[in-house]
Amino acid sequence: MASILITAGPTREYLDDVRYLSNGSSGRMGCALAEAAMAAGHAVTLVLGPVAVQPPAGATVHAVTSAADMAAAAAAAFHAADIAIGAAAVSDYRPADRMAGKPPRGSGEATLRLVPNPDIIAGLGAAKAGRIVVGFALESTAAGMAAAIARGRRKLAQKHLDFVVVNLHDAIDAATSQAVLCFADGRDETLPHQDKAATAGRIVAAAVELHTRRPMPGPQG
Repeated sequence: MASILITAGPTREYLDDVRYLSNGSSGRMGCALAEAAMAAGHAVTLVLGPVAVQPPAGATVHAVTSAADMAAAAAAAFHAADIAIGAAAVSDYRPADRMAGKPPRGSGEATLRLVPNPDIIAGLGAAKAGRIVVGFALESTAAGMAAAIARGRRKLAQKHLDFVVVNLHDAIDAATSQAVLCFADGRDETLPHQDKAATAGRIVAAAVELHTRRPMPGPQG
């Protein structure tokens, strides 16, 4: 049995006490990954952004809001993990300054200054030692799958991943998706257009196969 860390859902970056920056991630894929992992007998820690879907029973769930929250929770859980799968849609930027309360609407233009958020899966990849780290690369439908795979492979190398799941942005908030698993050894595995539960099952199985071939020497620091 493996211990699997999964990040899922969006993050919210608050401009004030009411307004925030976010995205349309539903958390369905991350929850499907958790269900598939538990069905295969693995222990799951799910770091979950704000979503409407109910997380699967049996998973250890850490509910988070911001990218900073998610980064801290994922780093803490990674110490005891064999495998990490980063399915969350993490906001790339956050407001440089959060305002208090709910400022009234102004009459003119407004400028918003943003600063980068931590790259959570890259951080886990850099610290992975003997562990397996899997990322997602959600790319534009306009570019097409071939260009998406090329960008996904660049992310794979830059973030020290064992494989990356490449899919197109029409998968957001959808029940189905098509994905390509791009492995660090150069293999590509194209999955059919199917429901996210079936895709999740194959992603978990592929990660566990890699973990089995690369036994973890013990908890990492």
